[in-house]
Amino acid sequence: MMRLIMLLAVLVSCAGAAQAGEPPSRYGVDAPELARLGKDAVGVRTLHFVQHGQVDVLAFDPVKGSAPVADRNLTVDLWYPARMPPGAAPETYTAQLPSEPPAPPVRFSVPGIAVRDAPPSGMHLPLVIVSHGYSNDPAAMTWLTENLASKGYVVAAIHHDDPPITDRIRFVEPLMRRPLDIAFVAQTLQSTLAAERLIDPARIALIGYSMGGYGVLTAAGAVLDPEGRAAKMVPGGLMLPFARGGAMRAAIAVKGLRAVVAISPAGGGSLGSWGEEGVRGITAPLLLIAGDNDKTVDYKTGALAFFEQAVNSHRYLLTFKEGGHAIGLSPAPDAMRSLLWDQDWFEDPVWRKQRVTAINAHFITAFLDRYVKDDESRAAYLNVPTADSDAGVWTAATPPLPYDAYSPATADITVWTGFQRNHATGLQLLQAQARAP
Repeated sequence: MMRLIMLLAVLVSCAGAAQAGEPPSRYGVDAPELARLGKDAVGVRTLHFVQHGQVDVLAFDPVKGSAPVADRNLTVDLWYPARMPPGAAPETYTAQLPSEPPAPPVRFSVPGIAVRDAPPSGMHLPLVIVSHGYSNDPAAMTWLTENLASKGYVVAAIHHDDPPITDRIRFVEPLMRRPLDIAFVAQTLQSTLAAERLIDPARIALIGYSMGGYGVLTAAGAVLDPEGRAAKMVPGGLMLPFARGGAMRAAIAVKGLRAVVAISPAGGGSLGSWGEEGVRGITAPLLLIAGDNDKTVDYKTGALAFFEQAVNSHRYLLTFKEGGHAIGLSPAPDAMRSLLWDQDWFEDPVWRKQRVTAINAHFITAFLDRYVKDDESRAAYLNVPTADSDAGVWTAATPPLPYDAYSPATADITVWTGFQRNHATGLQLLQAQARAP
């Protein structure tokens, strides 16, 4: 009997481990070269900030023509290179996302590699601020946050505490708050973490997904159009002080900015957030990542248009052919796979999600290393031999390369640098230089 009980305990333990799965920040054997974890162990801690005297846009009174002012509480999760305490257990993240009405939100968990409150191991590191999508949560972006922290970055992901995405009337809240939250957190962390000597406040990067993409583009210098639909949707002209010609436009600009990444960015199309001219205000290097079949924010009037308009930035556009909008979150946790609505928060109908996140991690690493850490060697991963990945060829090499070798991008091998043979398919990477001053 005792032997049977012990056997059952082992089986339950193994089942639990299998259900937990691999942390999304650790990629498989087919991942491109720079997606792999870095040399650093990772710690995580949670910070709480109060932004005093903020206009409550959702409480706008049309009769009075004004909105009340209140303190805004913001939570930030911080990942960083760390020293591992003996016997420390990695973090398991929990969160919830809205389900299809009238169903309640669905809770899920994500296994991690980071250890809660582990002591930092680095000093004067670059800071990356991450802004999630509408009604998302940082727990759904650990594919990136943990991965970058293992490579020597301090990564701060904001809990924007959005209204439920199912309540479209309240969309004006993230529309107004995104760039304000990002600018406030950047300014606060540039002061507090620099005082700890953890970060270098002059080496800042912004990464945003969907509405977070709208936020980081605005905080990076894209000037809001006072005549655009986005500004006009916010009642009482509350957005106008931050738009072109407004007295507070500089208040949403992030200083020390070295690079910007926008994944499936919102803000284009019918929103007309910046008009045709506003994106020209971005001068930091810019990496746009999008699927050309994005039915949520639209590719042609979104990422592709921003790439063409941001003429004062050295910019890149990575396109997943036939990819949709859901390319910014981790693979769907088990709890989010029972209903299609829940799964579609995470998964793309065409692309295998772990493949998407691995490719994103590869290129984001190359981009940040190149422009934030000034590592010129990373340019080889961005200056791809052919803009269309499908056009790359892999001829026989002398001596022969192993089957799983990464492409060196020589005259005879034009598969994208860092990709394995037969595994650089379905992608396009465009690049354009900043316009001469």
